[in-house]
Amino acid sequence: MELKQIRYFVAIAESGSLASAAEVVGIAQPSISVQLKSLEDRLGTQLFIRSPRGVVLTDAGSVFLDRARDILAAVERAKFDVRQAGERPAGKVVFGFPSSVSMVLSVPLAETIRLQYPDIRLRAVDAMSGFIKEWLEEKSIDLAMLYETSGLKHAEVTTLLEEDLHFYSPPDLWPFDTPPGEPVKLAQLGALELVLPSKSHGLRMLIDRTCRAVSQHLEIVVEMDSLSQIKSLVKRGSAFTILAPAAVGDFEERGELVSSVIVEPKISRPVYLVRNPHHLRTRAALEVERTTVEVVRELVTRNIWRGRLT
Repeated sequence: MELKQIRYFVAIAESGSLASAAEVVGIAQPSISVQLKSLEDRLGTQLFIRSPRGVVLTDAGSVFLDRARDILAAVERAKFDVRQAGERPAGKVVFGFPSSVSMVLSVPLAETIRLQYPDIRLRAVDAMSGFIKEWLEEKSIDLAMLYETSGLKHAEVTTLLEEDLHFYSPPDLWPFDTPPGEPVKLAQLGALELVLPSKSHGLRMLIDRTCRAVSQHLEIVVEMDSLSQIKSLVKRGSAFTILAPAAVGDFEERGELVSSVIVEPKISRPVYLVRNPHHLRTRAALEVERTTVEVVRELVTRNIWRGRLT
C-alpha cells in the first residue's frame, strides 16, 4: 500500500467521482482508476460502489476513510515536527481555561512562557467548560484545562492533580464552633443558606451527585453561574458557598473569606490537561504543554494551588 494511493482514495471519497478526484490530485482519470483497483486488491475488499453518477463508499470504504485521514494527518504532523525540530519555538498558542483554573494558573503560566519562550504568543481564553470542549473539537484552541472530559470525541488527556472542595464564609459570620481551617462535615452544611452555580454547571453536578449518594439535603437559596458574583455575595454575608480553593485565593489572601475543607465525604475532582490529537501540534504548543505541567507542579508544591499531584 502506497501513500499516494491513500491520498487518491481520500480524494475520490471527498469528490464523489473518479473524474473530479483526478482533477484535484492532478493525474489522468485512468491512472487514478488503476491506483484505486490496486489499493482494493491490497486490502482484499471493494471500497466504492460505481455508478454512472459517480461512486459511493461501501461499509468497508467508510471504515478505511477514517483510517486513511488519520494516516495522512499523522504524515503531515511528522513533516511539520521535523521542520520545526531545529527551530526556536514560536507562534501563537491558544489555551482554554475554566474560570477557577484561570485564576490560579493563567498569570504564572503566562509569565513563565514569556520569560522562557519570548517568541511564543500565549492567548489564554477564560470560558465555561462546555465552550472549551466545543473549541477543542473544532480545533480552534490548542490546549485546555478541564474538570471533566465527558462528551469529547477526540481527546488526549493528562491528569495533573485532584482538588478538594471547601466551604466558604465571611470571617465574621463563621457558623461553626470549630475555627476556619478545621474540616467540616457535609452534614453540617445542611442547615445553612448557600449560593451555588446552576444545575448545568459541572461543579454543581459534582456537589449534587455527592449529596445524593449520602442522602444529604442542601439549602440552596441563590443560583449564580458567575464565579465573581458568587464570591461577592458570600463576602457581603448574604449566603455561604462551596468552591475549589483555586477559585477563591484572591478573596482569602485579602481576608475577605475563610474556609474549611469538606469531609465525610470529601468532594474531590480531578484537573485535566487536554488536547485534540487530530489538531496539528506545533513546537510552540508542545513547549506550552510541557511548561504547564511544570508550573502546576510548582504551584501545588508551594501550596498556592491546594491539591494533590497525580
